[in-house]
Amino acid sequence: MRVCSLSSVKNRIVLGAPLPFSVRDNQRMLLLARGQIIHDDDQLQELFSRGALVEADELAEAVQPIRRESPAQRLARLPAEWDRGTDDVRQALTAPLPQMAGAIHGATDLLLSLIDAAPDVALSQVVRQPVNGVSHYGVSHSLHAATACQAAARHLGWSAAEQRRAFQAALTMNLAMVDLQARLATQVSPLTAKQREAIHEHPTRSAELLTQAGITDADWLEAVANHHEVADGSGYPTGAMNVSELAELLRFADIYTALLSSRANRPAMSAQQAGRELFQMAADSKLAAALIKSFGIFPPGSIVKLASGELGVVARNGEKAYHPLVATLTNAQGEPRMTPLLRDTAHEEHAVVALLSAQSMPMRLSDERIASLIAGPTNG
Repeated sequence: MRVCSLSSVKNRIVLGAPLPFSVRDNQRMLLLARGQIIHDDDQLQELFSRGALVEADELAEAVQPIRRESPAQRLARLPAEWDRGTDDVRQALTAPLPQMAGAIHGATDLLLSLIDAAPDVALSQVVRQPVNGVSHYGVSHSLHAATACQAAARHLGWSAAEQRRAFQAALTMNLAMVDLQARLATQVSPLTAKQREAIHEHPTRSAELLTQAGITDADWLEAVANHHEVADGSGYPTGAMNVSELAELLRFADIYTALLSSRANRPAMSAQQAGRELFQMAADSKLAAALIKSFGIFPPGSIVKLASGELGVVARNGEKAYHPLVATLTNAQGEPRMTPLLRDTAHEEHAVVALLSAQSMPMRLSDERIASLIAGPTNG
């Protein structure tokens, strides 16, 4: 029975409302059954102090209602659920070692259910920059790399268990330097000697921390330890040449998603630019190709201008990488359209002619609006 600490999922508890899962003590004995109520903060804090636990399977079942809701209800909830999942990742990556494994499994259950419910919305979470520009880079990069790995693994036809392992390995590959990554994202000065040492050691240290947390999956641990190794021996920390496919996929996802994010010393690259960089680095790799193809040149959530003059949001990839399906939000004159139309950009009159910033749209697009456009725009 996999468990995680109640404190790691506190954002799913509404005081005075029925619990969506059971609560157990640190000996796995039932304290509160699903549907019972935590009435106030004092009661909640008491449970935290007792080391209360939640079963990972029940935690996964608690998010299943997303699939039973109407499409409109499900779409409205997705952005909030992604925010919740991001917070779960933050808590998992910073949890005390005795609670870390359970928290990682719990966060994985939630996020994979969201990806399964709306895979194109998941890709949009990776390529769209936060509106306020503020996020913990170490946490967001871990989640973005994990989402990218799972997408590539799915494209490659890996089994559900292999996709889950890819997601979790990518999520934790930088465990030992999550906070350092956040600092480096805003640092413009050269690396210090101590920072260089931490970067060089983080694959080994991350695998060690996972082992101490109780992770026993040898393939997961090996991939984390070797995700900066290269088959020609030029990688680090040991210069190993026998690198697994999973470790190699982690390295590519790490690089690709880092390029999609802005840093203090450079702006974010577009998926087209990042894909070109990765292709030049690994032109013969089926793993790199799967990663690039999973996102396409214009990934879901991208803002584009069409040859017709219309502006819209990429809803999903088309048959070819440069021919996405686009939900247009303006007419040819740039005036807002009441009902979006879905354009197939394989047609010459609707070809994509420019990739734009979100600020280029004549209306504000909320996360909920983006999700609804990606998952179900009107045909036209």
